[in-house]
Amino acid sequence: MRFLFKTDYEDDIKLFPHSGYFVSYGILIAVLLIAPYMLSSYLMSQLVFVCIYATVGVALLILTGFTGQASLGHAAFLAIGAYTAAYLQKYNVPFPVYFLAAGGLTGIIGAMVGFPALRLTGIYLVIATISFALIVEEILARWESVTNGNEGMRVKTLSLLGVTVPRDSPTFYYLCLAVLVLTIVGTLNLLRSPTGRAFVAIRDSETAARSMGVNVALYKVKSFAISAAITGFAGVLFAHKLSFISPEMFTLQLSIEFIIVILIGGTFSLHGAVLGAIFIVMIDPFLTYLKDDMPGIIAGIAATFGAGPATAGNIQSKVAAFASLNGLKGAIYGIIIVLFVLFEPLGLYGRWLKIKLFFQLFPLYKRATFKRQKIYVKSERNR
Repeated sequence: MRFLFKTDYEDDIKLFPHSGYFVSYGILIAVLLIAPYMLSSYLMSQLVFVCIYATVGVALLILTGFTGQASLGHAAFLAIGAYTAAYLQKYNVPFPVYFLAAGGLTGIIGAMVGFPALRLTGIYLVIATISFALIVEEILARWESVTNGNEGMRVKTLSLLGVTVPRDSPTFYYLCLAVLVLTIVGTLNLLRSPTGRAFVAIRDSETAARSMGVNVALYKVKSFAISAAITGFAGVLFAHKLSFISPEMFTLQLSIEFIIVILIGGTFSLHGAVLGAIFIVMIDPFLTYLKDDMPGIIAGIAATFGAGPATAGNIQSKVAAFASLNGLKGAIYGIIIVLFVLFEPLGLYGRWLKIKLFFQLFPLYKRATFKRQKIYVKSERNR
């Protein structure tokens, strides 16, 4: 087990606490770089969506995980970024310009949303962000001169420095991976800065943050703006990957999926955003497997244990009917969220930390190691 002795403030804010991080992350980056030449086009497409969802997950972590502000409106920010890119493409604006413009516009709108939300907390803030998402969805459907309404908009193939970058090419994957890596590194540096520490202070206790001189209103708006801007960048990549966008793609269900990304991955961990994105992206292939292959497998097992052809066929038809239910995906999401909230609030990354620490401390590991203890004083009632 490695023990780290911190002797000054610089040791506490290092990006890589020890040399082992260089090795592990170096290996991970190398694997990701050679992935396009080792995996099928379908798996590469899934990896692109993982990068996009993880980028949105990191953005949502800044607002929800590190500042403590709930949001169910990030699908709207994604839509603003996507439509900004599609609209500016009609005027032959180059990719770097409309990429930055999408992030800037989304960040400004995020700040505008943050101002009226300053006096709201908890469920009331959630309701406000849902209302914002519904307003944006309605604007996209009604503002036909800009968005083409419900007909949607075609998104041209990305052109970077005069070179066409198809959505299924390794170059587009590398672009999405680069945006994700830069987002994670930038967020890590943000959290080490006074701004990031103010975010965490607001999350833990607004009363204590005010007593330390933190301008709570200002930093809440900053958090909304930064989170929205990053989501806008992801929206540009999302639009190029789909090559067609319409208001029906940016519904409340998509915002809920982004929340699930951080709930399952880990609400306080950047690693968790990536793990949660992998989980969400793999749900659809799992449902396809459940609908197409699982009925035959179960029927074959039943036949192996002595079921007749008629019985096996009946079992297969019932399993296929169950796998094709319209609400199955939502039910799976609900069950998974409940299980994680009850048994693993820290998410997949929290479970990984527990497993790692178990082997590091064995046989001295204690189950209460990760239990968060809270001590409230009377001033906390004024939050």
